[in-house]
Formats: sequence, C-alpha cells, structure tokens
Amino acid sequence: MKNKQSNSSYTVTAALPYANGPIHLGHVSGVYLPADIYVRYLRMKKKDVLFLCGSDEHGAAITLRAKKEGVTPKQIVDKYHGIIKKSFSDLGISFDVFHRTSEESHHKTAQEFFEKLWKDGKFIEKKSEQYFDQKHQQFLADRYITGTCPKCQTDGAYGDQCESCGADLSPMDLISPTSTLSGEKPVLKETKHWYLPMDRHEEWLREWVRDGVVDGEQFHNPKEWRNQVIGQCLSWIDGGLRPRAMTRDLDWGVKVPIENAEGKVLYVWLDAPIGYISATKHWAEQNNKDWKKYWCKKEANNRRLIHFIGKDNIVFHAIIFPILLKDHGEFILPYNVPSSEFLNLEGDKFSTSKNWAVWLHEYLSSYPDKEDELRYVLTAIAPESKDAEFTWKEYQARVNNELVAIFGNFINRTVVLINKYYDGIAPKRHELTEKDNELIDSLNLAKEKIAKNLELYRIREAQLEAMNIARAGNKYLAEQEPWKVIKTDEQRVETVLSLSLQVCATLSIAFYPFLPKTALRIQKLLGLNECYWFEEKSVCVEAGALIEKPEMLFKKIEDDFVDKERERLKLSSK
Repeated sequence: MKNKQSNSSYTVTAALPYANGPIHLGHVSGVYLPADIYVRYLRMKKKDVLFLCGSDEHGAAITLRAKKEGVTPKQIVDKYHGIIKKSFSDLGISFDVFHRTSEESHHKTAQEFFEKLWKDGKFIEKKSEQYFDQKHQQFLADRYITGTCPKCQTDGAYGDQCESCGADLSPMDLISPTSTLSGEKPVLKETKHWYLPMDRHEEWLREWVRDGVVDGEQFHNPKEWRNQVIGQCLSWIDGGLRPRAMTRDLDWGVKVPIENAEGKVLYVWLDAPIGYISATKHWAEQNNKDWKKYWCKKEANNRRLIHFIGKDNIVFHAIIFPILLKDHGEFILPYNVPSSEFLNLEGDKFSTSKNWAVWLHEYLSSYPDKEDELRYVLTAIAPESKDAEFTWKEYQARVNNELVAIFGNFINRTVVLINKYYDGIAPKRHELTEKDNELIDSLNLAKEKIAKNLELYRIREAQLEAMNIARAGNKYLAEQEPWKVIKTDEQRVETVLSLSLQVCATLSIAFYPFLPKTALRIQKLLGLNECYWFEEKSVCVEAGALIEKPEMLFKKIEDDFVDKERERLKLSSK
C-alpha cells in the first residue's frame, strides 16, 4: 500500500452560510472561528494555504424567507450576504475569498460539473411522485414541507431532516405532512429528476472513512478524524445508502443544464459545495493563480482539503460531496472534516425562528472593541466533541478570571516594572538559575503542545495551553518577587524581567491565531513587528529595546453587563 507524503499545502473551507439571515454565535463557535484559528497557524508556519467561504444563496430556505418578507430571493441574498461578510471581517475571520453562489461564474462552474457527471453516466433519470401544493400550483422542495418526525415523534421536522434528533429524512417519511406555503396538506404528483445512485459507492466510502484508504492508497489517518464524523458516516453507510435527487422543482437556483429539464434547478447540496470550487476560480482569476493547483489531483501535488463544518453538515461533506468529487474524476477528496457539535444558549438551543440567539453583527456593533474577548470565550467553550453552552455569566467569568486576571495582568505587571525600574528599556540577562531554566523549558513545552493540538484540530486545548504560558509567567513573577529583590540585587531583577519579557513575546506569538488584535498590541508594546511561528526563529526581546508605556489589554466586566445582555435576549425572543 502506498503512503501519501507529508503535505505542505492546504485548501481550507468553512461551511457556506445560508444567506437567509445573519450569523449567530452558535455558527461562529463551531465552524468559522476554529477554521480561522487553524488557518492563521498555518500561515504563521509559512504554509501555502487558501481559506475559502461564501454565501449559500440558493435552496428553499432562501425562497421561504423571501416569501415571508414579501420580497424577491435576490433582495434577500443581497441583504444578508452583506451582513454576513461584514460580520466575519469585523471578527477577524481571515478568508482569502468570500464568494457567493448567485454569481454567474458559480452558475457556470456548477452547471459544467453537473453536465460532466450526466454525460459520464453518473446520474440516473427517473420519475417519481412528489408533494405538490395545489393552492400555489408548485412542487414542494424538502424545506417546504413539515410534519412529525417518524423517529423521534417531534412536530415541525423538515422534509430533509429533523432538527430535533438529526435524522436524515425524505418528505415521504413525514407523518401528517403540511405545506409551509399554504399550511394545507399537499397532494402527490408525478415529476422527473436526476438522482445520484449513492448505493453504488458504499464500499469505497466505508474504506475511506474507516481506514483512510482510497484505491489502495493511504489517504488520511482515520485516528485524526473526530469520532462523531466517523460514527455518523459509518451509520449511514451501514444502514444502506439510497439514490438521492440532485435536482429540484424550483424557480430560484442554478438551472439544470440539459435538455428536457425546464423548471428544474440543482439540488442545493450539489450546488453549494461546488461553491468552494467556484470561489477558488474567482480568487485565482483576481490573483493570477491556477485554480487547479488547489483542487485537481494532477496539479494539486497531494494538497490537503480540509472542511470545517457543524455536525448537521457531516453527511453532505463526508459522503455526498466526496461521491461527486470522485465521480467527476479530476478532484482531490477531503483530507479531514473537522465537525463540531452544537452550541446552546442560556439553557436552550439557538433558534432563529424564536430569535433566541446572540447575533454576531449586533454584538460587534454594540461592542466594537471586544472581538477578541468573544473569540477567546467561544474557543474556550468550543463544542468540538460534545454540545456546549454559552452563558453571559460564563462570558464574564472567562474575561475577568482569565483574560484580565491571568493574561492581561502578567503583560501589564511586566511592562509596568520595566518602565518603573529601567525607564522602558529592556534589561540585560545574566546568569540563569534553576527556576529560570524551568521557565524556559515550560515555554518550549507549551509551544510544542499548542502546535500539536492545532494540527489535530483540538483548537480549545491549544488555547488552554497558550493561557498556561501566562499562568507560568505569573507564577514565576510571584516566586521571584522582583519588587523586593530590587533593593538588594539589581542584576537579578534584570534577569527576571528579561525572562518575563520573553514570556510576553511568547504570548504574543502563541495567542496570535486566537486573539490576533491583542497579539499585535503586545507586539507593538514590545517593539516586535512580525508574527511568525516559533521554529522560524527564536522569539525574544533584545536588551536595550524600547518598551512602550503600559496599557490595559482587557477590562473587567461588571454584573450590569450580564444583566443587560440577559434582558436583551429575553425581550428579543418574546
């Protein structure tokens, strides 16, 4: 069996958000923030990485929102694409390109993809009975139908998925189906669609997911995949995959580009992931690059394709999209699909319909100087392997007890002492003691742990190790007591504060992927000017360097902040 060589280039995607509403903190915590942290780390290591995303602007969810607001789908996607894009930018999510699937270039890419698979015999054409709304005289896409879930008996399940238990459904599975357009019971009517025969792919999918092997080649290490991804995929495969329609009866979306397909558009879960490819083409054209180097087997040179997603997207990114890529024949398969569980809010699930959410754009508008606070808290509670919960009380505790009392406190103490004793000039380092060497060893170990965790997509643990550097610095200062020793041994204090500056510099590097704005503020304080990862060169502040006047990196959050946000949430959800 052939082993894949170690890769040094990456195509990283974050799930395309639906442009039918703004982004809330649940989306950020599970997908976009961990993806950004991972990418920032790769860039610091001088890796060749392309970070992709964009608005998913087709599908029934868009048309439902348009009908609800009495506007066109185009007006909906234009509005929310702008809100989403600005929100990501304001939070420091560093996409290389944020595209949109309503662009003509995307329609062309998706149609060409579909047409090739159709010509290659990868689809089957068949007629079937589907639900039809007689009042509105139209076939009903999956999301236009709700009913009782046959598996958990919860009302309000959609025709493609139950959001309560996560079960994959088809409209025919629903008990007491109802049209979301008219509120009436739909009737069955014959229509024609093009299906992806997923059952033909079970054998190679199982081997790829379970063992990491494709066509006899070790493609990835399954031990690096999250258990929930492997478990959900194998459950689907072992339960027997079924053909799935790749077209829909809708008037909003990418038109099916073959004969006798009037009134048909591409299924959003074929259309949307191809958005990653069309986004790459758009970026490559603007930057004079060859897009194939980021996607195609022949040109990509063993490039790693990484999909950051939520658990409700596992099947689409780890089964359906890989089938489409392999059927096409030219494209690389995903190397890893780091999927997160769900983030809950103050004792309940995030709910767009009930407005039980903290919307990212509203938070950033209210607190434009607190984006790094939010990044820190969301990473600290990230739902990587199990559901987690965001509360404003924990937000307050994390900021006050960690960012203020540990991280900010250490930076401030060090800079204050150097300005007090040495007029802001970095002191020389003299003979090192056992405690000094222990501190240096702890820094080196922390750097290794952070890197290892990031490379295994354990973003939360990586941030914890970064904070442990600040803990070690505070412990060192408390033990060495330079404010006392200065009276008897000035040379020893020079060494202690020189090492403390090294801890500050280390923190500015270690925290850059997590808190980029804060890390750059620390770099400016220390007179450093480049965020590289540690092995590129040693990180230290040279003796004689000018250290700026101290400033508070974070401010303590008072109880009235928590009370105000809880009340805002309660009022908005009524």
